[in-house]
Amino acid sequence: MVGASDEEHMAQALSLARRGLGTTWPNPSVGTVVVAPSGEIVSRGWTAPGGRPHAEAIALDRAGDRAEGATIYVTLEPCAHVRRDGSCADAIVAARPGRAVIALRDPDPRTAGRGIERLIAAGIEVRDGVLAGEAQDVTLGHLLRVTEGRPAITLKLAAGADGLIPKGDGAPVWITGPDARAHGHLLRARNDAILVGRGTIIADDPSLTCRLPGMSCRSPVRVVLDQRLRTPPDAKLFDDLMVPVWLVCDADKEHAGADALQDRGAELVPVPVDAEGMLAIEDVLHTLANRGITRVLVEGGPSVARALLEADLIDEAAIYQGQRPVGEGGLQPFVTEGLDRLTASGHFNLVDSRAFGSDRMTRWRRMRTCSLALSAA
Repeated sequence: MVGASDEEHMAQALSLARRGLGTTWPNPSVGTVVVAPSGEIVSRGWTAPGGRPHAEAIALDRAGDRAEGATIYVTLEPCAHVRRDGSCADAIVAARPGRAVIALRDPDPRTAGRGIERLIAAGIEVRDGVLAGEAQDVTLGHLLRVTEGRPAITLKLAAGADGLIPKGDGAPVWITGPDARAHGHLLRARNDAILVGRGTIIADDPSLTCRLPGMSCRSPVRVVLDQRLRTPPDAKLFDDLMVPVWLVCDADKEHAGADALQDRGAELVPVPVDAEGMLAIEDVLHTLANRGITRVLVEGGPSVARALLEADLIDEAAIYQGQRPVGEGGLQPFVTEGLDRLTASGHFNLVDSRAFGSDRMTRWRRMRTCSLALSAA
């Protein structure tokens, strides 16, 4: 792309980073583009599944000697901590590019500006903060895991025209069409974990996997909040042994059903309970972050949604709304309150709206009171 600006090349790098979302935990998904002085794109790379190799290493390996004198675009500050295969900052220095353009500084204390300092010390011109806002959206899970000890949370709701949620009776009840549901499965593929309460398992008996063609390998870890371990061992959740199931339970209790659930492949994740005797949602998220999870899609039910909303832990919400009402027997999305508890709260901005046939999806993003280290002053 001859004559392209730094912003245009960084936009390409961010598109590459989005490809890895949901596959790179515990590491962030990063995109890298190497551009020759002529404006020719020499190579591209994004973080590999499992988090390694890093995007910079992949792009520089593909570029070879052509990286010398080039400009390297990276969506997150190159890591500076010592690893078996060396740091990304050291790899960039060894490749001898003329410039490095970086979207976002990494708050990880192992790097936290030292990657940029290493490049500058080697005589590489550095520009940072390019498309930092867009990079923060892509990298939010990593940023929150480092700065707040929790993953980024996206709440997914599917409601009827009356704003109510259909209640399952042992099997899923659809209120939206296949196109909207397919988009919901794409959300699953872009998250590290999907979280529901045990009530959702009883009501809908879902599989909670990504069932888009060719993308079953992108299914996230299935996390069920099940304080007393009463999930039925014959739930569909356990039919796919390739996708992990984590059952979050009370750390202070012995559970009679533990052995049967573990025999079905479940991993038990004990967490403390709060003053009301319920699983402490902040501790649940902290535990997931400690296990490497950076992005969580929450799909149910109303009690879980309300707990997260009341704790101000929802970063984004994707609300799918069908054309027909749910009617009698429908559930309020937040137990006793409707969608406007979120959409009219004044704490969320509408950032996207699109149609899927006769259905509509709106996406809402929580307004933040502080910036997550977009760039150095």
